Amino acid sequence: MSRADPHRPYKSWSSTMAYTHLGRTGLRISPIILGTMNFGELSDEAISFRIMDEAVDAGINHFDTADVYGGPQKPDMEKGYGVSEEIIGRWLKQSGKRDRIVLATKVYQPMETGPNDKYLSAYHIRRACEASLKRLGTDHIDLYQMHHVDPATPWDEVWQAMEQLIREGKITYVGSSNFAAWNVVQAQYEAKQRNLLGLVSEQSLYNLTQRTIELEVVPALRAFGIGLIPWSPVGQGLLAGALAKHEEGRRASPRLAEQLKKLRPQVEAYEALCAEIGVPPAHVALAWLLHNPVVTAAISGPRTPEQLRDTLAALDLVLDEETLRRLDEIWPGPGGEAPMAYAW
Repeated sequence: MSRADPHRPYKSWSSTMAYTHLGRTGLRISPIILGTMNFGELSDEAISFRIMDEAVDAGINHFDTADVYGGPQKPDMEKGYGVSEEIIGRWLKQSGKRDRIVLATKVYQPMETGPNDKYLSAYHIRRACEASLKRLGTDHIDLYQMHHVDPATPWDEVWQAMEQLIREGKITYVGSSNFAAWNVVQAQYEAKQRNLLGLVSEQSLYNLTQRTIELEVVPALRAFGIGLIPWSPVGQGLLAGALAKHEEGRRASPRLAEQLKKLRPQVEAYEALCAEIGVPPAHVALAWLLHNPVVTAAISGPRTPEQLRDTLAALDLVLDEETLRRLDEIWPGPGGEAPMAYAW
């Protein structure tokens, strides 16, 4: 049953994976997407292979990466940009499971030091796609995503490049990441002019602590039938029991420690609510996202197989209306959708 299908009301996750459509497409993906940003940096190749093995065994059929993932670009070191794609490529070859995976990667970030080795010119898109295909060891990318908007490149140039890659069979769908609502509208208008499908998904920063996209991005995605794929579903750890872990003496990153200091009253109330209903905080954060019908799936970037298993356990959780109301009180959003949120 597809949670996004309005004619089939969503009740609960079953013990088997419940797939959903990627936006308005006919493509079905798992509600949890395996994010691979840690591969090659925080997770070595052996652990990364174990994570991918367990993800597929659990029913996860969507892997997300980016050409820039894998660690800092350091010419004097073996590891660096592109390593995540290379690890996935070696796993695909070893496992023989390429046809079971909806494979997604991204283009935009600088991969070399030349003036045209970044952003979204047709020149860079073509070269970046070819390089990703080589690292991934495949002949096609299922979802090719623009990592950021490029205000210096006209949309007719961007879509010309994407259309050529589609025609050549090198990519199937096009997505975006970190776009504003008006960027989405621009992209869709220009795609329609070329009789293209346009964007099918948007990756945005979205969690209980970061709800700004509810103002305009979410309504735009809903209007165009574009699937929302939130990244950082647990707020870089803030929504994963950060306070309890801190009190146990675990060290947090400087950024997380600063956020915890700033938002301590809300985190205290949040963790108290989670304790009251007997559910781990990270599970509540993920279930809250998946409750939104605009959300197609959430990205989970585990560093270990154990973290992946813990994330999968959250799929069985359905939050009741009272819990959702209390979460809104603790983590209030922007007040609804624009312009009603501020002009009504």
